[in-house]
Amino acid sequence: MSKLIVSKINEVYLRVSCESGIARELSDHFSFLVPGYRFMPAYKMRMWDGKIRLFNLTDHSIYLGLVDHLQDFCDSRDYELVRDDNLFDNSNCNFSEDNLSDFLKSLKLPFDTRDYQAKAILHNIVKSRALLLSPTGSGKSLIIYALTRFYNKKTLIIVPTVSLVHQMLSDFKSYADNDSSIDIENVYHCIHQGQAKNTNKKHIISTWQSIYKMPKSWFEQFEVVIGDEVHQFKAKSLISIMEKLVNAKYRIGTTGTLDGTSTNKITLEGLFGKVLPVTTTKELMDNKQLAKLNIDCILLKYDEAVSKSIKGFKYQDEIKFLIQHEKRNSFIRNLAISTKSNCLVIFQLVELHGKVLYKMIQDKLSVTDPSRKVFFVAGETDALVRESVRKITENEKNAIIVASSGVFSTGINIKNLENIIFASPTKSRIKTLQSIGRALRIGDNSDQAKLYDIVDDLTYKKHKNFAVKHFLERIKIYNEQKFDYELHKVFLKEG
Repeated sequence: MSKLIVSKINEVYLRVSCESGIARELSDHFSFLVPGYRFMPAYKMRMWDGKIRLFNLTDHSIYLGLVDHLQDFCDSRDYELVRDDNLFDNSNCNFSEDNLSDFLKSLKLPFDTRDYQAKAILHNIVKSRALLLSPTGSGKSLIIYALTRFYNKKTLIIVPTVSLVHQMLSDFKSYADNDSSIDIENVYHCIHQGQAKNTNKKHIISTWQSIYKMPKSWFEQFEVVIGDEVHQFKAKSLISIMEKLVNAKYRIGTTGTLDGTSTNKITLEGLFGKVLPVTTTKELMDNKQLAKLNIDCILLKYDEAVSKSIKGFKYQDEIKFLIQHEKRNSFIRNLAISTKSNCLVIFQLVELHGKVLYKMIQDKLSVTDPSRKVFFVAGETDALVRESVRKITENEKNAIIVASSGVFSTGINIKNLENIIFASPTKSRIKTLQSIGRALRIGDNSDQAKLYDIVDDLTYKKHKNFAVKHFLERIKIYNEQKFDYELHKVFLKEG
């Protein structure tokens, strides 16, 4: 029987000692086509075959978190895998539910933890590594807070946006309201937009953009790394950060959704640990821990002549046509204004669409309802302003937020947000689910949420336009998540 012997290099990599033929098998087995590779310059120039290779043929290294995948590889080929039992930290392997209960009581949290949160915390303590799959509104920040308090070691918490840095610190402060033993400001340090990178504080919360250029020596101080919204960790800069954390033996990743590709999932498992499904949006709705979601899919039907005229359009041309369509924008404006509670209008292009919609809504409200507040949030908006908008909206009952998907589709929690309008077409699983998550927190006024999914039907004979194709992908997501939806047709007449 052929034998593979694995040895630990550091907390990122292990090395596989094996025959050269098996090494080539490993290279093929752990190679994956990157989504969208056909459109990438390196592939078009024939400088790259479109694959990511997780096993290095030169030094036989592979991510430490993939050792179980190595075992599966060996089992399927009748190879023997010899591995050290001390690849991962096992110091807390006997930590029990009773131990956890005592620990959570010691935190003096202002509310009880939910069963699935306790399960996730216990799993991470026992296993030391995990990739938590838990949707928006499930309380991932509480899980993160509890784990930082438990490990009490030098910790790096990585988030994708400045807004989430502020939000996470704010959440931590609320969790510690009853605990006089900790001063959050003196224990947690925030890094963003020029803030000091070096600190004596135990824990650092940072955007990845603020630290990815730091040298490997800076990352060596951390024993714990926690990545929030890790579905964004596909970027080379984020992966390079994780690869520099050679001493971080405790690794926790959290996300509401993965993108459905094997490349994304196995890379994240290699960097963090195996996926643990914590709970689902449907379960949280059924348990009344999230608002009940209803989806109105509004099919905007265009004149046949218009549909025929755009039949040969490329994707970008179609998008430009849609966002500049006056009647379409007027419909979105009127829909937003017609809502009777807080409403979020999500767009993609700031100058060409977001600012146009914002002005149209403002102009009409100045005449019909000048007391109704309208906010605009995009990447260019200062992080503190974004946070103030979030807090103001939580105290409003009838505000409208016009926000870019890049800012408000990821991680931002808003109470009392009962309506969402998808003003731009997308087929992205992550953007769709993350955007929906904005409206699912139960507020003071209602436990219901409404999504208006705008669908631009420019079908001509058998030809389906891009927006319709994207909608069909979203329908798959709605069915998979068991969301309730209805289809409504609206005719946009020209002239």
